[in-house]
Amino acid sequence: MNRELLFKGLEKLGYIISEEKCEMLEKYSKMLVEWNEKMNLTSITDSDGITIKHFLDSIVPIFTFNIEEGSKIIDVGTGAGFPGMPIKIVREDLKFTFMDSLNKRINFLKEVSGELGLKDAEFIHMRAEEGGKSQKYRQKYDFAVSRAVAPLKILSEYCIPFVKKGGIFAAFKSYDIDDEIKESKSMIGNLGGTVEDIKEVEIPFSDIKRKIILIRKEKDTPSQFPRKPNKIK
Repeated sequence: MNRELLFKGLEKLGYIISEEKCEMLEKYSKMLVEWNEKMNLTSITDSDGITIKHFLDSIVPIFTFNIEEGSKIIDVGTGAGFPGMPIKIVREDLKFTFMDSLNKRINFLKEVSGELGLKDAEFIHMRAEEGGKSQKYRQKYDFAVSRAVAPLKILSEYCIPFVKKGGIFAAFKSYDIDDEIKESKSMIGNLGGTVEDIKEVEIPFSDIKRKIILIRKEKDTPSQFPRKPNKIK
């Protein structure tokens, strides 16, 4: 991890990261590289790449919308912990659930959490469509976040069922997303949501531009959603 890039990147947003949180992110970065030698967690392992494409790309978007203190958040398809883990490190007050279909990734994140001494962090090995049907997780969260590479229509069906009425699904998407949003609006409505806002974000020290699609959950998700994987298209 490149400390200088991290400090300067967050400073551009008016956020001064503490030395303690910087050390936590650095430890996470080292564990990511070490574990990546044993399993495929990420293709980005260089210091600057981890700082910009993983940490800043995960953290910067949360400054574009308000997350109240103590909010309950689920990171769906978290992979190696993005965007959820950097957000949790910066905002330790948030109550996080990390869900992924691969147990090796969940085991990695458990180890990271243990090393960092994180509290209010839960790690679930489960497919999103199973979790969205489970009464333990369905409509229990103030926010769902995901940086997963999937069309918004599909991502919405996986994520919106986790959000309680009045909550937000924040999809971290690439910049050229206008057609994808149009194609997704009908399904988003079927799931009980509506596109409330689209935030445009530029990640410091890179050419990465993101759009954060904020979908407000206005109604309960009908019981038939999420459907089985072969039905989600």
